Amino acid sequence: MKNNHVFWHRSLITRTDREKQKGHKSFAVWFTGLPSSGKSTIAHHVEKALFEMGYHTYVFDGDNVRHGLCRDLGFSETDRKENIRRIAEVIKLFLDAGIICLSAFVSPFKRDREMAKDIIGKNEFIEIYVKCPVEICEKRDKKGLYQKAKLGLIKNYSGVNGNYEEPHNPDLILETDKSELNECVDKVIDLIKKYLNKSK
Repeated sequence: MKNNHVFWHRSLITRTDREKQKGHKSFAVWFTGLPSSGKSTIAHHVEKALFEMGYHTYVFDGDNVRHGLCRDLGFSETDRKENIRRIAEVIKLFLDAGIICLSAFVSPFKRDREMAKDIIGKNEFIEIYVKCPVEICEKRDKKGLYQKAKLGLIKNYSGVNGNYEEPHNPDLILETDKSELNECVDKVIDLIKKYLNKSK
């Protein structure tokens, strides 16, 4: 609920100023997909590649934000929506700081991803679907969460007892059961380079 007694304080330094100082535009790359599909792994390797190229980056990892910013939230549809809303608002601030943001969240519902896109800005939001069959994701699951979900110990777990709505028109699809990690990273870097060239 909006507070009518809170006002936005304009900075003396603009986003354009910060982007100019850093030498690149800021934007968000949103990785979505089933648990253990490879979202976080790809996001962190993409960040490393961009960092080594001189870009200013930060990865927002689904598990990491639940240790602090979203530790009061569960996995109901309402809590998942609030989880995505909070992280989208934080990313919006990071974009104002001139940072390239990479986010890795299951974000199973299309409406929540659209909400994130609206908050961040449609022209600054690259959606990447990390696609992988659920049986492969389960085999990769080192945390044993799929098994716990099957036993009923975890509720609303996407791929087991929770829904996952595939993106209809993502900017890129990475099929991690068919492609090696380096190949996936190269595809994301190529997409980012095209985005940067287009935004010049």
